[in-house]
Amino acid sequence: MFKLPNCPQCDSEYTYEDGFLLICPECAYEWTLENQGEAESREKVYKDAHGNILNDGDTVIVIKDLKVKGSSLVVKKGTKVKNIRLIDGDHDIDCKIEGIGGMKLKSEFVKKA
Repeated sequence: MFKLPNCPQCDSEYTYEDGFLLICPECAYEWTLENQGEAESREKVYKDAHGNILNDGDTVIVIKDLKVKGSSLVVKKGTKVKNIRLIDGDHDIDCKIEGIGGMKLKSEFVKKA
């Protein structure tokens, strides 16, 4: 019997075939065997609000006032954030903001400086 590959998205072993597609029942990701190698070799590209590509160590500027969840603090529009680190997830920028501390930001709310 042919062993189907694990899901490239969540690494689930419970994948199944549906015609030419392979489907993961846990995360609903769909792919084909032909493009599986492409998906694994492709790195995620992080872009700011204006479409500029972001890299680790870049400096960005916040383009909108952002409320800090769980406190009364606000990250003001125009705040410069130095030495960002890109991570996977909903909030894809990990950084330290002066006066606030460690935070995670969404790349859609910053522009490259």
